[in-house]
Amino acid sequence: MTKNIAVVLAGGVGKRLGNALPKQFLEIAGKMVIEHAVDAFEQNTHIDEIAIVSNALYLSKMEEIVQKNGWKKVKKILQGGKERYDSSLSAINVYQEEDVNLVFHDAARPLVSQRIIDDVTEALHHYDAATVAMSSADTIIEVDGDFIKDIPDRSRLRRVQTPQAFKISTIRQAYDIALKDPQFKVTDDCGVVKRYLPGTPIFVALGEESNMKLTYQEDTRLLEMFIQMRQTT
Repeated sequence: MTKNIAVVLAGGVGKRLGNALPKQFLEIAGKMVIEHAVDAFEQNTHIDEIAIVSNALYLSKMEEIVQKNGWKKVKKILQGGKERYDSSLSAINVYQEEDVNLVFHDAARPLVSQRIIDDVTEALHHYDAATVAMSSADTIIEVDGDFIKDIPDRSRLRRVQTPQAFKISTIRQAYDIALKDPQFKVTDDCGVVKRYLPGTPIFVALGEESNMKLTYQEDTRLLEMFIQMRQTT
């Protein structure tokens, strides 16, 4: 069986949150954000191994967190880079000689559910790439400056989340092509596959509102509310 490697991306500095430490170290409901995220993959039966990608300044802190939690599946702590894709590449390069699936997840999404992890990993039995997304309740507009340029059909639009999962041969090939493009600019790993391997189907699993990304200070209250809801159900 091909191993599923969860790659928890914790290389950000969290400037928008306004804290001294990056948001992955913020404590919510008694645990750090990174602890919530890694716990989810540690508990999932489809995940065989975990690699954490950290900002270079916090590698020793991450090692302390791993030791404190006693996670059995965490085998590697990798150094990220300046851009988000540098963190993805760090894991791709480490595992490039192995036949594995890579399941990339933002550490800033601490409440990923077991059902979501199950869905994206099981999708790789049939597809080379998978992501998670939510329908939009709001009308989305395209603007040109301060004016509406277009109003796309909302029924076809989704809000992308993580994890995003790939057969390593697919994501490695997509990045090999992308890094030769002087205009390369992308915000997530599915974007790399979609742009540089356009013939590759990307399965979309259903996301959840609780799988939100911690970006601003007020988001902490929402995350705490979701945790309380889980504890009472």
